[in-house]
Amino acid sequence: MHNTDVLSNNSSIVALKNRTYNFIKRVFDILFSLIGLIALIPCIIIIKIANMLTKDFNSVFYTQDRIGKNGKIFKLYKFRSMIPNADKVLEEMLKEDNEITREYKLNKKLKNDPRISKVGKVIRKLSIDELPQVINILKGDMSLIGNRPYLPREKKDMGKYYKEIIKTRPGLTGYWQVNGRSATTFKDRLKLESYYSKHCGLKMDIKIFFKTFKVVLFKDGAE
Repeated sequence: MHNTDVLSNNSSIVALKNRTYNFIKRVFDILFSLIGLIALIPCIIIIKIANMLTKDFNSVFYTQDRIGKNGKIFKLYKFRSMIPNADKVLEEMLKEDNEITREYKLNKKLKNDPRISKVGKVIRKLSIDELPQVINILKGDMSLIGNRPYLPREKKDMGKYYKEIIKTRPGLTGYWQVNGRSATTFKDRLKLESYYSKHCGLKMDIKIFFKTFKVVLFKDGAE
């Protein structure tokens, strides 16, 4: 058998494995998101009531543009855990406080973020602020397991890792979330997620899936 035939056969096997992996993953995503939608309804009611008790009558949802697979921009859904004008407040904070600017550039988040509401602190600790992303999973914008859905403004900061990371759909949970989460820097996160894009498969996804329960249960790295 010629070398070209061997390479062709190997390529066919890899392509088949990838198609099988993507098919199984999509079926699981659909089943998971349908179950998640059932859990979403009581959460909406409870969070709305809690917000109203704290004089917050704005929507419980928050939508934001994020980078999806192959760089496609999509609308991401979350439970709003911050004050309504959080983005504008952040802009002002970055202009006025050099220390906050340095922290945000390093981690792309703030450890003691004053924009988080009282109810938001609770839903973040319970790790349910991202539950509405089951809608994105059902739509196909995201997967249960994948990389973090990055903000368009973060693209330039992703540097050499960008092209590798966008090869996979963003996930509700992923390799970064079960390996440090908020305890890692932005650069460390990029390295972890680039690694996932290069090595993702059913075996790795299953490990991440079960490890996520441990992270959520013991609040490892949650903020």
